Amino acid sequence: MEKVFGRSKGLTDVPFSFCPGCTHGTIMRLIAEVLEELDIIEDTIGVSPVGCAGFSQDFFSCDFVGAAHGRAQAVGVGIKRSLPDRMVFTYQGDGDIAAIGTQHAIHTAARGEKITSIMVNNAIFGMTGGQMAPTTLEGMKTSTSPYGRDISVNGYPIDLPRLIANLDGAVYVASVSVDSPKNILQAKKAIKKAFMVQKAGLGFSFVSVLSTCPTNWGLTPVDSLKWLRENMMPVYQMGELKATEEVKSL
Repeated sequence: MEKVFGRSKGLTDVPFSFCPGCTHGTIMRLIAEVLEELDIIEDTIGVSPVGCAGFSQDFFSCDFVGAAHGRAQAVGVGIKRSLPDRMVFTYQGDGDIAAIGTQHAIHTAARGEKITSIMVNNAIFGMTGGQMAPTTLEGMKTSTSPYGRDISVNGYPIDLPRLIANLDGAVYVASVSVDSPKNILQAKKAIKKAFMVQKAGLGFSFVSVLSTCPTNWGLTPVDSLKWLRENMMPVYQMGELKATEEVKSL
């Protein structure tokens, strides 16, 4: 019988250890497939911070470096400048890159650093107990906002891709989701283009992926996908937010 689907060579044999319904595994699978399809597994170095995203170094078959909380892009830039022939990407949660890592996200993009950053946005701090994050929605209940996020006190959720898209050094910015087969395919296209941008040496590429956190949301995996579609997608601008003319020609 012909084999039509299998585990990507971009992944190790280590089983994913995420909570049931978490879409981290889906996103990692897409990245691994892109690394394999572009034939860059051996040339790629990933950088992971702490939190759920920190487990990524166990699952990808490319080289990986661990960074302190929020510092993955700083480490990634150092690696890329030292080894410019390598493909470098950071894999970070929203509680990492959009909170303590905001300064690095802004300046990495402003300088046009030739790395790729993937942000997994589940609107919450996942591993540390479900606290409110910069991306937490208005009225959303978390362990540190039990009555819902109050924008008069906590401000509005940060749409990081929209901020990054305004910086000249960022040449490709996209916001996608993995809540459905159709959107998973679109997410893969965006991730692949982000790596192609780096391969062509065009500048900084950034992809935000809306994700679920059933455990901290207190929902079933199925209800989590529905909640994402109904609540997160209307708030965060979706699609390709920025693609320069050079990127469009890839």
